[in-house]
Amino acid sequence: MQSAFKMSFVAALMTASIAFAGALHAESEEKKKGKQSSEEVQIDHKVVVGWIEKGRILPEHTAVKIKVDSGALTSSMHAVNIEDFKRKGKQWVRYDVPVKDADTGELIEMEFERPVFRRILVRGAGGEDRRPVVKMSICMGDRVYEEQFSLRDRGDMTYPVLIGRRTIEHIGLIDVSRTFMLSLECSKSDEEEERDKQKRIKDDEALDSDVDAPEEVEEEHEE
Repeated sequence: MQSAFKMSFVAALMTASIAFAGALHAESEEKKKGKQSSEEVQIDHKVVVGWIEKGRILPEHTAVKIKVDSGALTSSMHAVNIEDFKRKGKQWVRYDVPVKDADTGELIEMEFERPVFRRILVRGAGGEDRRPVVKMSICMGDRVYEEQFSLRDRGDMTYPVLIGRRTIEHIGLIDVSRTFMLSLECSKSDEEEERDKQKRIKDDEALDSDVDAPEEVEEEHEE
């Protein structure tokens, strides 16, 4: 009888131990899930982004919604009042980017001047459209990317900025089932560095540009 009691006691102890270990494992898994959802997700050192993210068009501090779309080749940015001009004999363009701040809902109009990097001819059902392409710095998550953006009036589109394949290959991978995976953590120093860079570019007579290369043709992507 004493032996049976001991066996029952040991069995109960083992059951309790297994239950406790299971509870600890479940708690650990929940913590991992919570941590993963609030931090940048990476696969093989590549950032994973949702099909909609928030970012900043540097050096401005305004947050904008960005659509990540592998169906488009060159990234595109909403721009109005596009005006070509010459600076030190080089082709430049000035333009306004009116957007709604993704954090505050406030309507903001940002003004930019950039050297024309190249030009593209976009063909679609509505005909042909020639667009200037400029290099712009955007911040997504805690990283800054200098990328090519074609300028066009995207006022009829939901998202003022579209990220295409040329940019996606520099950023990483898309999880098309999720949105807003990255916490926007751009630093003030990123904004200041971009302002300083743009000042230097205005005085640079040897700009990095493919503007004299043959005009590339791209197909209009239906969003």
